[in-house]
Amino acid sequence: MFILHANEPEQLAVYLKQQQWLQQDETIVSVAKPGEGNMNCVLRIETETRTFIIKQSRGYVEKYPQVLAPAERAVTEGAFYTKIAQAKEVQEAMPVLLGIDTVNNVIALEDLGKTNDYAVLYDLKQQLQEEELQQLVQYLNGLHQVFQKTVVDNELINTEMRALNYEHVFEYPFKIENGFNLDDVQMGLQELAMPYKKNADLKNKIERLGSLYLSKGKYLLHGDFYPGSWLKTNEGIKIIDPEFCFYGLREFDLAVLVAHLYLTQQDASAIAYVKENYTMYNELNETILNGFIGTEIMRRLIGLAQLPLKMDLKTKGALLEFAQHLILKQQ
Repeated sequence: MFILHANEPEQLAVYLKQQQWLQQDETIVSVAKPGEGNMNCVLRIETETRTFIIKQSRGYVEKYPQVLAPAERAVTEGAFYTKIAQAKEVQEAMPVLLGIDTVNNVIALEDLGKTNDYAVLYDLKQQLQEEELQQLVQYLNGLHQVFQKTVVDNELINTEMRALNYEHVFEYPFKIENGFNLDDVQMGLQELAMPYKKNADLKNKIERLGSLYLSKGKYLLHGDFYPGSWLKTNEGIKIIDPEFCFYGLREFDLAVLVAHLYLTQQDASAIAYVKENYTMYNELNETILNGFIGTEIMRRLIGLAQLPLKMDLKTKGALLEFAQHLILKQQ
């Protein structure tokens, strides 16, 4: 198997020419990481005339090598890009797929430029503008409306990635002993989290939500629609990293978006805007939506997938209480 390395440009050039992603007379000028990715090895390839992105998935999480992950996830991501190319309004909000290497689990993508994602929102100093919210909601509207099925099948079922996500969203944060001391994140957070880890009713509700997450559905989901997957470009917001994609409940995508609006302390008007402008909102099961919102908030505060959140313990406590309320409102 070919392994991507930024410090081996000659071997990389041979590989890229074999894949016909690099012309025979093209020379690599530089190889660099485009950002601090979590899941995969991602490199920006610069030649004398252009740049493009290559991404390889391995049998572990790039940022946490001790965490195993499905090695073929980049191929699944490539299949998602192939699928959404059928809809202009969705495709224009994402990079163009240039190629897929299923043998080595590598995809090549259009380079969207030296941009930043929206993780800056976790500083709690910025409010999203209405135009930005509009772009985010329009993306979900297009994705969920255009790519919906009348019959549920196994296309993009993405079972292994969903199982990984299930563990980190619905199980791991709520285990009393999970090997992760939250005081290493913020002193006092472990004690703050313990009542929720011991709440049997809460955990039963979350387990039920997890079963819904794992179920098949009719709507194509991005699967990880949070600020780290949104890029700020000169052409507006671009959406990346759909490796957790699957056909499921559209409430999940919308819930992740809304949960991170709460986590980044956006105005209530921002959340109202999302609900008013998501075209199919009246068709949603609001109990399931609220449950997913609450679970996403809680897992980001007391789970392994910590955010660079500049938030004091008191505010986190209030958010955890609010999230629990959303989950326990389930019938």
